[in-house]
Amino acid sequence: MKTILVTGGGGFIGSNLVAALLERGSHHVAVCDTFGSSEKWRNLSKHPVSEIIAPKQMFEWLDSHHQQVEMIYHLGSKSSTVEKDIDLILKHNFLLSLQVWRWCHAHGVRLIYASAAATYGDGHEGFDDSIDPAYLRRLKPMSGYGWSKHLFDMHVATAFAGGECALPQWVGLKIFNTYGPNEYHKEDQRSVISKIAPQAIQGASVKLFRSYNKDYPDGGQKRDVIYVKDTARVMMWLLDHTQVSGLFNLGTGKASTYNDMAKAIFAAINRPSNIHYFDMPHELVDNYQYVTEANMQRLRVAGYTEPFTPIEEGIRDYVQNYLLKEEHYL
Repeated sequence: MKTILVTGGGGFIGSNLVAALLERGSHHVAVCDTFGSSEKWRNLSKHPVSEIIAPKQMFEWLDSHHQQVEMIYHLGSKSSTVEKDIDLILKHNFLLSLQVWRWCHAHGVRLIYASAAATYGDGHEGFDDSIDPAYLRRLKPMSGYGWSKHLFDMHVATAFAGGECALPQWVGLKIFNTYGPNEYHKEDQRSVISKIAPQAIQGASVKLFRSYNKDYPDGGQKRDVIYVKDTARVMMWLLDHTQVSGLFNLGTGKASTYNDMAKAIFAAINRPSNIHYFDMPHELVDNYQYVTEANMQRLRVAGYTEPFTPIEEGIRDYVQNYLLKEEHYL
């Protein structure tokens, strides 16, 4: 039986993918991650992975297991959009990704890596998952995190344009706002849904930002939010379709307002909506993104036909089967 390595496999999206891989049972699953003193370990507590590898030992482990490794899902990153240490961000998100890419290239191993919707910046250039370097150069990420992910996308695009992508399969996924079980350790970087659901569950009003854009009412700001189980489902589909390579958006293709999200939470707990709007922090007012919506055409053309979970259904499952349960891990 071949092995799949999931970097960041103890994290939010990674642990959901690990669960899906182990449920199928077609591969050994190894995880490269750190856990520290947080509750993050609980994300894997139900999932008996074959090995857990410290990041500093990853390439040593890969070199000694290269004949067994069929695929690397490279999901590990420094994911905070407010991290100020750019050197740290580059080390984790760009330089390490380059090393993984080069190792896969040298050993003929398939690679699926996580990019991010943050690479699109304010969305002025649209949300087109084109691999064209000329288009990518027009994008202006608004955070060090988005820039680091964009740098690696640019590296891959340049290699592809130059005919230097010799990997048997390579896929970059520009992942949009994701929500669902096992995101609890992310604290302030959790999804908005994870942040506001406890307010409703505890009987309080849900608090949302006021709008400072006349085209969007309070709570009318829009995000393309995707249920994490759909994210894992796409990654599993890519495992089965080795002929598919490229850069793809991973959202739903349909933006939802924050009001929609809040109303779905109240519906899930069978309570009337109670929403309160408050002032946005001053530093965000001029740098706030009012809408994100993934163009999903390329993934559909590549052959992915499964529907994405509607926001009402995804939130109902998340709230009723996880957040309201004593055991809320996947």
